[in-house]
Amino acid sequence: MAVRLSNNLVGVLNFLTFLLSIPILGGGIWLATRGSTDCEKFLQGPVIALGVFLMIVSLAGLVGACCRVTWLLWVYLLVMFLLIVLLFCFTIFAFVVTNKGAGEAVSGRGYKEYRLGDYSNWLQKRVDSNKNWAKIRSCLMDSKVCKSLGEKNQTFAQFYQDNLSPIQSGCCKPPTECGFTYQNATSWIKTTANSTNLDCNTWNNDQSTLCYDCQSCKAGVLANIKKDWKKVAIVNIIFLIFLIIVYSVGCCAFRNNRRDNDYHSGWKGGYP
Repeated sequence: MAVRLSNNLVGVLNFLTFLLSIPILGGGIWLATRGSTDCEKFLQGPVIALGVFLMIVSLAGLVGACCRVTWLLWVYLLVMFLLIVLLFCFTIFAFVVTNKGAGEAVSGRGYKEYRLGDYSNWLQKRVDSNKNWAKIRSCLMDSKVCKSLGEKNQTFAQFYQDNLSPIQSGCCKPPTECGFTYQNATSWIKTTANSTNLDCNTWNNDQSTLCYDCQSCKAGVLANIKKDWKKVAIVNIIFLIFLIIVYSVGCCAFRNNRRDNDYHSGWKGGYP
C-alpha cells in the first residue's frame, strides 16, 4: 500500500506540473510569434525555457514513478535536488542584494525620490549596463507609465501630493532639487539655476526622452526590483518547502522501485 501511495503521489504531482507547463510554453511561443515590442521579445526566451524545463522534468518524474523506471526517477531526483539548492542560493542572494536602498522622503511632497548610489553595487552594475538599460528603457516606454501620469492633468498642488510610484518619480519627472517650473506632470520649464545633479541636464520634455536616461530612473527601477525580489524570495521559501516534500516522496518512490526491481530479479533467478 505504501509503495503504491508514494509512486502514485509523485505521478499525480508531476502530471499537474506537466499540465502547468503547457500554458507556460504556449505563452512563450505566442510571444515569439506575435510579440511586437522589444519588451515582449525579451521575455520569450525565459518563458519558453521554463515551459520546456517543467515539461521534461515532470515527464521524467511521471514515467519514472508510474512505470517504475528506476534510472529515470534517479535523474528526476537529481534535477530536483539541484533545483532545491539553486532556489535556496537564489533566495539568500535576493535578500542580500536587496538589503540596501530606499526612497528618500521630500519635504512637502507625497512621493519619494530615489538615488542609484543607495543600492547594492551588484544591482547598480546590472541596471547601469548600456545593453541591459536599453531593454529596460524599451519596457518602460511600452508600459506608457509616464504617458498615463501626464494625462491626469493635475494642478501643481495635486501633483506634489500625489503618491507616485518609484518609476513615475524617477523616470517621468526631473528631481526636485533641479528647481524646474511645473507645467504638467511630464512637462517642465528648465531654469538657469546650477545643480550638481547631472539628471537636471539629462531631463528633456520630449515624451520619448523625459528622464528615462537619468540615474534617478534607474534607481526607481531598482526600487521596484527590490520590492518584487522580496516578494519572490518569500514565494521561493514556500516553493522550497513544497519541493522538499515532493523530493522526499520521490526518494520513497525511488527506494520502492529498487526494492521492487530487486524482488523481481530474485524471483527470476529462482530465489524463494
